[in-house]
Amino acid sequence: MAASPSTSLTLPVLPLDDEVVLPGMVVSLELADADVRAAVEAARAAARGGGGKPRVLLVPRIDGTYAGIGVLGAVEQVGRLSDGDPGALIRGIRRVRIGAGTTGPGAALWVEGAAVEETVPDPLPGGVSELVTEYKALATSWLRKRGAWQVVDRVQQIEDVGALADNAGYSPFLTLEQKTRLLETADPVARLKLAAEQLREHLAEQDVAESIAKDVQEGVDKQQREFLLRRQLDAVRKELRELDGEDGEGESDDYRGRVEAAGLPEKVREAALKEVDKLERASDQSPEGAWIRTWLDTVLELPWNERTEDRYDIRGARTVLDAEHAGLDDVKDRITEYLAVRKRRADRGLGVVGGRRGGAVLALVGPPGVGKTSLGQSVAHAMGRKFVRVALGGVRDEAEIRGHRRTYVGALPGRIVRAVKEAGSMNPVVLLDEIDKVGSDFRGDPAAALLEVLDPAQNHTFRDHYLEVELDLSDVVFLATANVLEAIPEALLDRMELVRLDGYTEDEKIVIARDHLLPRQLERAGLADGEVAIQEDALRRLAGEYTREAGVRNLERAVARLLRKVAAEAELGERKLPFTVGADDLRALIGRPHHVPESAQDPAERRTAVPGVATGLAVTGAGGDVLFVEASLADPETGAAGLTLTGQLGDVMKESAQIALSFLRAHGAELELPVTGLKERGVHVHFPAGAVPKDGPSAGITLTTALASLLSGRLVRTDVAMTGEVSLTGRVLPIGGVKQKLLAAHRAGVGTVVIPKRNEADLDDVPGEVLAALDVRTVTDVRQVLDIALAPAAGGGAAGGDAEGGRVAAVA
Repeated sequence: MAASPSTSLTLPVLPLDDEVVLPGMVVSLELADADVRAAVEAARAAARGGGGKPRVLLVPRIDGTYAGIGVLGAVEQVGRLSDGDPGALIRGIRRVRIGAGTTGPGAALWVEGAAVEETVPDPLPGGVSELVTEYKALATSWLRKRGAWQVVDRVQQIEDVGALADNAGYSPFLTLEQKTRLLETADPVARLKLAAEQLREHLAEQDVAESIAKDVQEGVDKQQREFLLRRQLDAVRKELRELDGEDGEGESDDYRGRVEAAGLPEKVREAALKEVDKLERASDQSPEGAWIRTWLDTVLELPWNERTEDRYDIRGARTVLDAEHAGLDDVKDRITEYLAVRKRRADRGLGVVGGRRGGAVLALVGPPGVGKTSLGQSVAHAMGRKFVRVALGGVRDEAEIRGHRRTYVGALPGRIVRAVKEAGSMNPVVLLDEIDKVGSDFRGDPAAALLEVLDPAQNHTFRDHYLEVELDLSDVVFLATANVLEAIPEALLDRMELVRLDGYTEDEKIVIARDHLLPRQLERAGLADGEVAIQEDALRRLAGEYTREAGVRNLERAVARLLRKVAAEAELGERKLPFTVGADDLRALIGRPHHVPESAQDPAERRTAVPGVATGLAVTGAGGDVLFVEASLADPETGAAGLTLTGQLGDVMKESAQIALSFLRAHGAELELPVTGLKERGVHVHFPAGAVPKDGPSAGITLTTALASLLSGRLVRTDVAMTGEVSLTGRVLPIGGVKQKLLAAHRAGVGTVVIPKRNEADLDDVPGEVLAALDVRTVTDVRQVLDIALAPAAGGGAAGGDAEGGRVAAVA
């Protein structure tokens, strides 16, 4: 190990403003500064008596504050600099830690200091040798870029670690703070690491700067070349026009003529001519010219004066709707009314009132597969209008509706403008599909942008961000489809006329399958008419036992599967065509049914075969459905008291269970129920299908019935289903979705349905054949429900029981 000796020194301070000198550096300082001159003169005066070179302490002074470490410097020469001013040449020798101030000759500040020891391993370990090699490579790379080849040789000859690190003091790119850190780092190895890191960062920044400068230069060269070539191209075109005798009419003149001949509305025409004027002034190199041309093309392609004539044959329109869709009378009635009003307005010359035409905005809400989307095309066919579908599912950007500002690269008009352009008419039928699936994020809320589009009082002056001119949408028939009504914002729903499509009855499904699904699937299966026929009883079984849905999508899949099976067997030579499929052939062709009605099952296997299980009705995203509520009592020795609820229930449904239990406890004696033991025994209520979230108050009377059955030991009648909210006093309160729930009960083979008395008016919306097949009981009190639903006691049953359940996502 080699070490520098520690020595006490008394030296005059030579302050350095905005500069740092490291050991080994040779610098020239001007003596015009009073502090520098005083320090040099004091050092020379002190050196006269002792001999040797004058010595000073070079200390950085930053914002008036002296650093804690300075550099011992030897004054090599005093004379004049190259510019003729007096100066001194000083060489840095070693680091000195500054101590207390003292006295000395001259006007300089004298301090005591101690030389800083610098310990360097000898020989150098492998890691330090690699660091030395890396630093020399970095320094060489930087010096070569500057063309300093002589300095490269000097750096390569330095072997001392500390001297190599201090050589970084010559680097012009280092800041004052970076040089000060090098000065104050006493350990040579740490100092060399710091110097290497600083040099590495500078080289990386230099590479980025060179890359940017190269890209900029290439871009400038390309623009200059493009400009030169375009000027040459213009000159060639000019010469060719002169040779051909043309008058030199330009592109802007062509656009001006098209605008004048297009017959645009006055304000649109003025805006278009202004853009033509801008196009004339824009140069070929300006990107604005391309934006203007695209905007003009879009405006000229819109059908400003194109309208299709409505078909005012009201009977014929209704015939078209009935031929293409079975059921859905509410929508058909609304379209018939609309056409009748349009006809009378046209007869009286009231086609345009207050600048607005007679459009319509309808919201078709219902479960999947009931024909909402296909109904839009049928409406357009019946009215004699063009049809355009706009898919809104997953749209999260407001610009999708209103368009982008023209300043953006690749800007386009919104989907509404593009739909009108695609239709080629100002009065099409526009289907806004899946409007309840519209999202929102930082780019805006598309549902809010639809407020103006679907507002009959505003949409005659709709402004797209891209067009920035008024577009009249008041003659457009908008049909919006949705599955979940609650997902549509209230303000948007208020602007639309709501039409509910609650699903098809079994008879309607058979008509749809016979008249629409079967012919379509025969064609897709490659079967000719008459080769395969399906009897009505087979279609009825497909609709009732192989599928259970509000719509007909799964029914169509079942028909397609059946035809594919027959076609495959015919090709394999296993079956001869023509072939008629009967109900008894279904099991051999497509397997056993998946949805057997509860009434068709063995009495011992029915869910309600044990006390504590009741059948309810609910509304899900796929329409109405049947649910089973299970209740059981815990053993007083093993189970904890209280009410346990499972099945991923919402707060409202949990409260319904609490209300049902509280009512039975309060009226146990009146209802002859053994409720005294409930204090020691826990009650467990479960809604099967635990992965499905469930909520809403409509399961109130079902919960009460299940608990009453559990406590009394009386079974709940298999053919009875119920829905209704219950209060603490036992009142049965109204709920929603009565039509969907009754359709679900009809599909499930239920015979008797219990609903609240205050929902009696909703029965007017239920198809007649469904009401004829069901025994609908309206009740006002839960005691009436128990009288209807609970079977008479058979020999006394034990209170409590275990049961299996169904599935539900109950909502009010």
